[in-house]
Amino acid sequence: MTDTAHRRIVHWAWIVVAVCFVDLFINYGIRLGYSVLLPEMIRTLGFTRRQGGDIFNAYFIVYVVCSFFTGYLTDRLGARRVIAFFCIILGAGTFLMGTIQNFWQACIFYGIVGMGGAAMWTPIITLVQRWFFIKKKGMALGILSTGFGLGFATMGRFYPVVVAYWNWRYCWYILGIAAFFLVVLNAFLLRSKPEDEGLVPWGTPEDDKTAVQAAPSAVQQKTGYAGTIIVPNFWLIGFSYLLIASSLYVTLTFMVDYARYELGFVYGKASSLATIHGLGQIAGVLTVPILSDYIGRRLTILFSNICIAISIACIVLAGSNEVALFVSVGFLGAFFGSTFPMYGACGGDYFRKEIMGTVIGALTLFYGCGAIIANRLGGHIRDITGSFFIPFAGAMIAALCAALLFFFVKYPKEGPDS
Repeated sequence: MTDTAHRRIVHWAWIVVAVCFVDLFINYGIRLGYSVLLPEMIRTLGFTRRQGGDIFNAYFIVYVVCSFFTGYLTDRLGARRVIAFFCIILGAGTFLMGTIQNFWQACIFYGIVGMGGAAMWTPIITLVQRWFFIKKKGMALGILSTGFGLGFATMGRFYPVVVAYWNWRYCWYILGIAAFFLVVLNAFLLRSKPEDEGLVPWGTPEDDKTAVQAAPSAVQQKTGYAGTIIVPNFWLIGFSYLLIASSLYVTLTFMVDYARYELGFVYGKASSLATIHGLGQIAGVLTVPILSDYIGRRLTILFSNICIAISIACIVLAGSNEVALFVSVGFLGAFFGSTFPMYGACGGDYFRKEIMGTVIGALTLFYGCGAIIANRLGGHIRDITGSFFIPFAGAMIAALCAALLFFFVKYPKEGPDS
């Protein structure tokens, strides 16, 4: 280790976390904030709910395809270059969303946003895991993930103010400019590996400072890029991720629309559900991932998925009871926020760190497919039946099935969630 590294007061891992926090704050304000703007876009542009879901699907189709490549590029070129470059695409697509006049323009431009957003999760979660010792990953990912919860919570309050003074288009313009700012921030402050700075991951035990990570398990040692797809855990984790993503995005995408047009809330009150959901995310990511460092990722995900099913049931039962609805949405938000870092951490727990980005990118394909199914079917069924009851009931069942699949995931040989 260099003398410079010894003299540092703040480990560079924390600078990486801070920059990635800002990335997630802006990116998820753009992505999750779509559900807040959707009722206004429906009102002014005449979109159906199925079209609203399909616009989000345009994002996810491009997102899931590009996520695999951004994961691979992260392993090959380093996260700093990948993230900074894709922030340019994110900013351009977001700004263009403010100019849409019809359904197809919205699909194309939100697809561009999805391309930029593909570098705002897989490379970031891969990068942070490389900067922290394996027993500290849950804590680091929890702190990091407050960024998307806070981003969603802020947009739930910010968007209605902008809409009241101007219109929904300015929300996209403002966030597009913010995304361009991320290019400079990432290019100057991110570092792709601790070794580049003469450091080891933060939290590495004093008696093992030469270790970059814990020794890979027998399962991990045998697992290469091609071998990943024949490992049963990969498919169990992947399909569980698909189901829980479909469950979460049915409720997320149409939550404000449900409150606005089915329960009869005014727009300001309906959009407050996004704020409650986002605050719940912050509480969840600061507790659940840290808990997983002690009881293991597998048990934590099992527990979380069951709680998501209970939360959705409570949302349906709450109806127009404001207190019950807000509490249920907050409870759902807590486990929504912790779901993605927990599934992302599985890429580091069960596979070698050299291919971590590729594995997380591959798992993201399952996540994106789940979100696409949710948006398409959820909006279509709402258009046909005039109610979100069936989509929400289906989301509850999907969450329970996601928990069941994870029950069969096997620990690495050296111990639980090492």
